[in-house]
Amino acid sequence: MINIPKGTKDILPSESYKWQWLESRIRETAAQYGFKEIRTPMFEHTELFARGIGDTTDVVQKEMYTFEIAERSLTLKPEGTAGVVRSYIENKMYADPQPGKYYYIIPCFRYEKMQKGRQRQFHQFGIEIFGTENMMADAEVIALAWNFLTGLGITDLKLHVNSIGCPNCRAEYRKALQDFLRPHYEELSDTSKSRFEKNPMRILDSKDPDDKKFSEGAPYMLDFLCDECRDAFEDLKKDLEALSIPYEVDPNIVRGLDYYTKTAFEFISEDLGAQSTVCGGGRYDHLVEEVGGPYTPGVGFGMGLERLLLILEAKGFEIPKPADCDVFIATLGGRATLEGLKLADGLRKSGHRVLTDVMGRGLKAQLKYADRSGAKYTVVIGDDELDKGVVTLRDMINSTQKEIPIGSLEEEINR
Repeated sequence: MINIPKGTKDILPSESYKWQWLESRIRETAAQYGFKEIRTPMFEHTELFARGIGDTTDVVQKEMYTFEIAERSLTLKPEGTAGVVRSYIENKMYADPQPGKYYYIIPCFRYEKMQKGRQRQFHQFGIEIFGTENMMADAEVIALAWNFLTGLGITDLKLHVNSIGCPNCRAEYRKALQDFLRPHYEELSDTSKSRFEKNPMRILDSKDPDDKKFSEGAPYMLDFLCDECRDAFEDLKKDLEALSIPYEVDPNIVRGLDYYTKTAFEFISEDLGAQSTVCGGGRYDHLVEEVGGPYTPGVGFGMGLERLLLILEAKGFEIPKPADCDVFIATLGGRATLEGLKLADGLRKSGHRVLTDVMGRGLKAQLKYADRSGAKYTVVIGDDELDKGVVTLRDMINSTQKEIPIGSLEEEINR
């Protein structure tokens, strides 16, 4: 027997309705804020992620699924933003009226250690706003996430915000961080040593216990912000306060992707234990330019659907399960079977969900299956009923039944 690959999961019919419900809520919320859906390929050229995410990140160095085809290096996308940026540039969407507002629901792939809330194939809801440096865009992105999550009943949320500056003010911070870590250089992990010169901020995001220990007490980027970045952060806080969204300034947030500038934020839920971040994002003012487009500031977030469903399950939230069908048509006899096919076809064309017996079972077995299907009505038709021009309509909710003319069936069901 061939088993499912480690780190992946089948979403069976007994669970898929939960995903459909959640995705429907996502689409409703995105539409309320004026976001339009964008769909990009499941894989992209590897260079896109190396340039966009950053070649010193764990994602690029350790976690990507990369393969070679016709001497081209391709990668299953580990996150959504880079692919949207590539599409934004390639399709010249920067020439459209700005801001550009997009959302997506996609599978992503990362070779990570498996644990609760973390899989090697996972699903992400993301939004992106392109074309504005105004902190109102950052506040809107955060507000969308806040209202969506609290609207699901997740009320124990904590919003952590930080500013990780811009290339101008990071230069001084980078030197201060290197000076702080230099006495412990030989004790850092090999990965952190390789990042020490090029991108020491990545060391702060290391999962290695020794790296974490030596990073304690490191200087904060907040203390090195230039006037522009400091003013932007103050504007963001004012916007959040105007929206009555509680937040905590957390100088330890650096995010795991290199493209972030200025705003960085995370939504934390206590229901997931160690894997407590349910949504994370921030601003990326230079990413479009880095990938080959014109200077275009942007801001967005990514949210894991698996984690959302785990939180809802932990809270005992019951996602409503729709009935499998409205009408089951049970038939007995050759002519009745043909008439049942025609009745089912007509009801389906009118928008009803209809099941028929395709197993050739007897009437008793059909009625048992009808009961399990959750149908609101069961239509019983045999050759004798056909001769009289009637069917038996059973109301499965009220446990009643009556004979009605065949021509009145749809009218009765629609009552």
